[in-house]
Amino acid sequence: MKLVTFLTGERKTRAGVLLDQSVIALEYPTLLDLLRDPDGLLKARVAIHPRQQLPTYMPLAGGLPIALPELPATIMHTHGSVHEEYTLNEVVLLPPIPEPPTMRDFYAFEQHVKTARANRGLAMMPEWYEVPTFYFTNTSELYGHDNAVPYPVGSHALDFELEIACVIGREGKDVPVEEAGRYIAGYTIMNDWSARDFQMKDMAIGLGPGKGKDFATSLGPVLVTPDELATRRTGEGASERYDMPMIARINGHEVSRGNFNALHYSFAQMIAYASRNARIRVGDVFGSGTVGTGCILELGTQVHPWLQRDDEIELEIAGIGVLRNRIV
Repeated sequence: MKLVTFLTGERKTRAGVLLDQSVIALEYPTLLDLLRDPDGLLKARVAIHPRQQLPTYMPLAGGLPIALPELPATIMHTHGSVHEEYTLNEVVLLPPIPEPPTMRDFYAFEQHVKTARANRGLAMMPEWYEVPTFYFTNTSELYGHDNAVPYPVGSHALDFELEIACVIGREGKDVPVEEAGRYIAGYTIMNDWSARDFQMKDMAIGLGPGKGKDFATSLGPVLVTPDELATRRTGEGASERYDMPMIARINGHEVSRGNFNALHYSFAQMIAYASRNARIRVGDVFGSGTVGTGCILELGTQVHPWLQRDDEIELEIAGIGVLRNRIV
């Protein structure tokens, strides 16, 4: 399924399912509310039928299938219910998870790390190969598809970052890597906007990225459940990855191309590491870090200058869609 959080014309926030160019509204205010309901994904699956044929089995957030005859009667009754339906041009898409409990951003693509460091005259650090490290970023400045993103005041080196993110669908702690994939509710596109001049100053002090990252993160346009991507899967368990090309465009011109399957660390490894001695919660967002070539810092300003007001950035990931924002 492709799930969304959106604003109706009456400015009401709703969760929904995207089918072609239509949005089927669900009973939840946001996708976070849906994911917190143990039966939420099952209700969403049933709600979009008979538009689609009901499958014999439905996957839970944790990746385990359940047979339709075993579904609670209250859920099956929604099969005949009438759900509000909107066209895409009647709604405003918000970040799929508008207010995640936490948001971690990892550093999982080797090509990006190596190239970005080499551009600064730095060698690869051996510690990077030991753990899938991350930082916590700001959850209060999130933007959805086609939302305008404000240029950070005082910066002169604005950059984009092309990433894929997963959303956690189950609470856990000390999650074994072999089971970690079952904690993924779905995947979305992430643009980790970066003020490089702010970032470099913070990190020179020994902390950060701090103000270099906290002003904006874009997520969207949809949250895609793992079953929707099954034909793209290239690994299983702790090695699970997907063949999903990732493309970035600035003002319609392609500047970056990579692939989800180039991850050095899988999301299962990220989840296992993040949950060590710490609780992960439903709705937590885990960013992959920048795919190889996926930012100006790595490409170099000779390829494209730092971003300016009125630039339009499109990030596309096969199987998910396009996340587009204009800088204002």
